[in-house]
Amino acid sequence: MIEQILTGKNLLRAMHQVQKNRGSAGVDRMPVVKLSELMSINRDELLKKVRSGTYLAQAILGVEIPKGNGQMRLLGIPTVTDRLLQQAVLQTIMAKFEFDFSDYSFGFRPNRNLHQAVMKAQTYINEGYQDIIDIDLKTFFDEVDHCYLLNLLYRKIKCRETMRLIRKWLRAPILIKGKLVKRRKGVPQGSPLSPLLSNIMLHELDMELEKEGLRFIRYADDFSIYTKSKATARRVGNSVYAFLRDKLKLTINREKSGIRRPVQFTVLGFGFVSTYKKGEKGKYQLVVSEKSWKKLKQKLKIITRKTTPMSLDERIQRLNEVQRGWVNAFRMASISNKLEVLDGWLRNRLRYCIWHHWKKPEKKRRSLIRLGIEAGQAYAWSRSRMGGWAIAQSPILITTITLARLKKKGYESMLDIYKRITPLRRDLLFPII
Repeated sequence: MIEQILTGKNLLRAMHQVQKNRGSAGVDRMPVVKLSELMSINRDELLKKVRSGTYLAQAILGVEIPKGNGQMRLLGIPTVTDRLLQQAVLQTIMAKFEFDFSDYSFGFRPNRNLHQAVMKAQTYINEGYQDIIDIDLKTFFDEVDHCYLLNLLYRKIKCRETMRLIRKWLRAPILIKGKLVKRRKGVPQGSPLSPLLSNIMLHELDMELEKEGLRFIRYADDFSIYTKSKATARRVGNSVYAFLRDKLKLTINREKSGIRRPVQFTVLGFGFVSTYKKGEKGKYQLVVSEKSWKKLKQKLKIITRKTTPMSLDERIQRLNEVQRGWVNAFRMASISNKLEVLDGWLRNRLRYCIWHHWKKPEKKRRSLIRLGIEAGQAYAWSRSRMGGWAIAQSPILITTITLARLKKKGYESMLDIYKRITPLRRDLLFPII
């Protein structure tokens, strides 16, 4: 197998994928753009070390990012060289495991996505499975048992050199705030191999749930089980808790886990509300959870903060990227009314940024005249003592910095993006498995 991994075609494909993913530099501070140059110079030496077993995985750079609930998540960033080799290994071994994975596992797999998982959850709920076991694994990526995971890998990978490589990556120390920390458990979140390794680990749970004939969905380490009664939910929940603790050696976060009804339940950023339509009693439709709305608004606030040093063109470009990504992720929910309100708020923030950028009263006066305001009125507004946010919502800017003018600059409202996407047939976009 190691020779399949190290073929020129596989390495070239891996290099292109790593470059496409971009990502930050690791502990050696080598950027992704230097990968082609590195491979042209050191390729033969690198392959020789891998074949002989003398290749040493470099330390992982630990970076903390906010989770959105006041806590921090630790990401592990391998060096570019390690990412290249991990991607090459991933491309070779994925097919060996993919065929066996459950139909109800949707995360980080070919031709499967978040939307399929959410629609499957909605189907279960509308079929009457409305007592939901919502399980949150406590720091899953930090708790994976190396010995158990390596044994699972060895079932399909009999190549000693490949297993040695994976073991070295699992045991590589992590650099946190300038201090090297040994690792004897956990899979660093941020490496190309970590999604596959997490699926391999939790496939054991999938098989256990399928053996019991349960309805469930799993997206990476997020999973939920759907039952028809609270008694069944309690029994199944206790059984799953024991399986995770005793066999997989994983811990459940009891504070975030429990038995939910649909209106209390969120899955992958979506919530559920009852339709209350005639003949559809007990049916639920998808909505965006409050947490997802809050996270979106925080991102938009950062981009449209008046003190952020950024030109209007840069702001609009970044806004469009965030907006398109978010609408694409939540396009299945009914969100047009909320998007209309959000768009109005966002345009006012852009107007506030423009007003702040003009800075001096004289520049404000000249700019208002260029936008069609009569000279006397432009003078009065440019000397106004009103706050910038109040002026942004006043007729003087709403009638001059119009939606049409913002569109000429490249701005696209979230509602327009949503309307462009929703006419497409969702059953073709997101086939349910």
